[in-house]
Amino acid sequence: MLFGRTPQLPTPEQALKGRPGPVFEVPDRHTVLGTPLLGPYPEGLEIADFGMGCFWGAERTFWRLPEGVWTTLVGYQGGHTENPTYEEVCSGLTGHTEAVRVVYDPRKISYERLLKVFWESHNPTQGFRQGNDVGTQYRSAVYTHSPAQAAAAEASREAYQKVLTASGHGRITTEVLPAEGRTFYPAEAYHQQYLSDAKNPNGYCGLGGTGVELTAPFETNWGASCPTGIAPAPEPTDP
Repeated sequence: MLFGRTPQLPTPEQALKGRPGPVFEVPDRHTVLGTPLLGPYPEGLEIADFGMGCFWGAERTFWRLPEGVWTTLVGYQGGHTENPTYEEVCSGLTGHTEAVRVVYDPRKISYERLLKVFWESHNPTQGFRQGNDVGTQYRSAVYTHSPAQAAAAEASREAYQKVLTASGHGRITTEVLPAEGRTFYPAEAYHQQYLSDAKNPNGYCGLGGTGVELTAPFETNWGASCPTGIAPAPEPTDP
């Protein structure tokens, strides 16, 4: 399924079974923001889940936003294996993608603004890859937590497809699916805020966008964009 072959998602029958509980602990606090990583979260905050390739750079993209993001964490989502490990996800036998969970205050930043950051910070047309990173765990995904999020995600995908097509890019392969039934499993401690100054400020980040800006009629409170840095990939298999 992996070596020398085109990556393919496993069926539930093919997927690793996993385990009833996690085999590692998640840190209590965000290395950069100082906020708790795991819920329950303060009243009034909302959750957004995105898959956009290497979750190291994806998480950094969102915690760097100037306001509205309360906490971020990385994990595995969209697959079949319960409580997977990083090694299992990299095997291609879990069905999970590397995901970042963004806990945000909708009074300070809109979901549409987060979607704009999502689309512009990676290439959503590459299928089971993102740059040099190849595998089903690098696919683009939006897992929605409400009908309003689903409608906004679908509308933004349609709007971004139009400007991508006009710019000569291909078809968007991003999956937009309900988060319900697609449990977010937090990743190991060393993956959380991996690219922070306290951990790996010069670490690998293969995340990069198409250079095409998203503008759409559903814009509400996007504000200024926050670019994502791109660094050369030392090895294609890095997360």
